[in-house]
Amino acid sequence: VIQPWDKSILNKIEQAILNSDLSMNPSSDGSVIRIKVPTLTSERRQEIVKHAKKIAEEHKISTRNIRQDLNNKVKKQEKESEITEDSLKRILDDIQKSTDIYIKKIDSILESKIQEIMEA
Repeated sequence: VIQPWDKSILNKIEQAILNSDLSMNPSSDGSVIRIKVPTLTSERRQEIVKHAKKIAEEHKISTRNIRQDLNNKVKKQEKESEITEDSLKRILDDIQKSTDIYIKKIDSILESKIQEIMEA
């Protein structure tokens, strides 16, 4: 049951649920939205795992894009003689290490969620 504080957004919430790929069909009575959650069959679990993997991959891509933007900014600073070549290498290494840490965190969270979904 979803009961929004602001009743004027009830239709938007219902529409968002319908537009999601969660296979849920909301029904509204004007003040609350009721959702029947489908039974977790092995097929449904696989769909949820696939969706989780897609979200994780989107976050990894986003992290890599941030890394690329930072790398470009630092390289530009080096070209404009704002930082030394040694500083550039150190900063690029730090950026890569941070990126690797966050990618590993994403993978770790994904693996724990997959386990949780498959065992539920």
